Formats: sequence, structure tokens, C-alpha cells
Amino acid sequence: MIERLKESQGAAIGFRVVGKATAEEVKAFEPQIEFLIRERKNRPIGILADLSQMEGADWKARWDEMRFLQRYTDHIARMAVVGADKWEEVVAIVLAGASVLQAETRYFTSAEIGSAWEWVRTSKNADRVPVRTMYVGTGIFKDYIPEYTDL
Repeated sequence: MIERLKESQGAAIGFRVVGKATAEEVKAFEPQIEFLIRERKNRPIGILADLSQMEGADWKARWDEMRFLQRYTDHIARMAVVGADKWEEVVAIVLAGASVLQAETRYFTSAEIGSAWEWVRTSKNADRVPVRTMYVGTGIFKDYIPEYTDL
């Protein structure tokens, strides 16, 4: 099951995957991200993916995710991945999809979800949060936020 997180607002949308993600669930969630992109008039957005309760995904779901991310890569500036305490377990799930993104992708533990939201919304990472860069991307927010600095 894929559910939208209630903290989604402004230029940031978040979702939680519970159990095994299916292609139908991925397809059903895509319109919410497309709507946000249109609402923001194609300005970059941030995505938070809470995978702490995910038990995998079928191949078609992964393919559909990569297709979707590739189509909207110019509109996604950053992606925060939240998972279990062992971030290495999540890397394989995310990197295949993140590699088509221009967005910077970072990992946060479940306990750091508040900091993940802060980073997705502001492009800044609080000093108290360890930096676990999964994919550097091109950082398209540099074009939109003058105070953005590479970490």
C-alpha cells in the first residue's frame, strides 16, 4: 500500500510504502505528484519516501517508478528516503530509480523523519543530522534558491 503523508505541503510531497509495492499502487499514486508539479507551475518539488515498512516491490512496480522518475526528472529537485536503521538495505531499492533523477537523494533513519521533511522543504540539512548522500544529482535547486550550498 502507498499512502500520502499528512505532512505533505507546499513544494514537498511525502508517501509511505507499507508491505510490497505493486505496479497498480505506483500508477495510482503518480497523479498526486503530477498534480503538485502542475500546481507549482513546473517549479521543482521535493519528495519524501518513507520505506521503513516496505517489504519490497514487484519488477513492474520498479520499472514504472523508473519510467515516472525519468519523465519528471526536471521537476524533482531532491528526494529524502526514510527507512530502517540500516540504510545499506534501502540503497539497492532506491538507487535504480534515483539514478535517472537529477535530484540529490539522501537517506534518513526513521527517527530522523522530521529532519528529512526539513531538508526536502528547504534544501538545507540540519547540522545535527548525519549526511548520507545516496545520489548527488545535479542540484537543480541551485537555479532557484540563491542560498543553496553544496554539502
